[in-house]
Amino acid sequence: MEEKDLSPYFRSVIEQDRCAVVICNPEHEIIYMNPAAKERYAKRGGAALVGKSLLSCHNPHSVEMIKKVTAWFAESAEHNIVYTYRNEKENKDVYMVALRDEAGTLIGYYEKHEYRDAEQGTLYDLR
Repeated sequence: MEEKDLSPYFRSVIEQDRCAVVICNPEHEIIYMNPAAKERYAKRGGAALVGKSLLSCHNPHSVEMIKKVTAWFAESAEHNIVYTYRNEKENKDVYMVALRDEAGTLIGYYEKHEYRDAEQGTLYDLR
């Protein structure tokens, strides 16, 4: 069986995610924001942030750490995820994740949010 182009499926996964997903290229330019990210960062510009530098949205210490992590990602195709922050208020852990092409070359990165609260919804609620 021939491998199917999964691009529309992967895009749909990201679009439907309730967590903010902001994807940057190696130059720290924001190249994509899912709907949750556009809403979460609306006060900072929302969708208008696409095409701008992620570094301009952070304080000097955060900029330094982002640059250190992306340099570490670039060192090895095995360097792919770093725990960066614990947000007690939102009960979540935050990670930076490398994005690579088929050859293992770093093509960008994104921030992954993992919430620790149990789901409050009803199982299989199709209303």
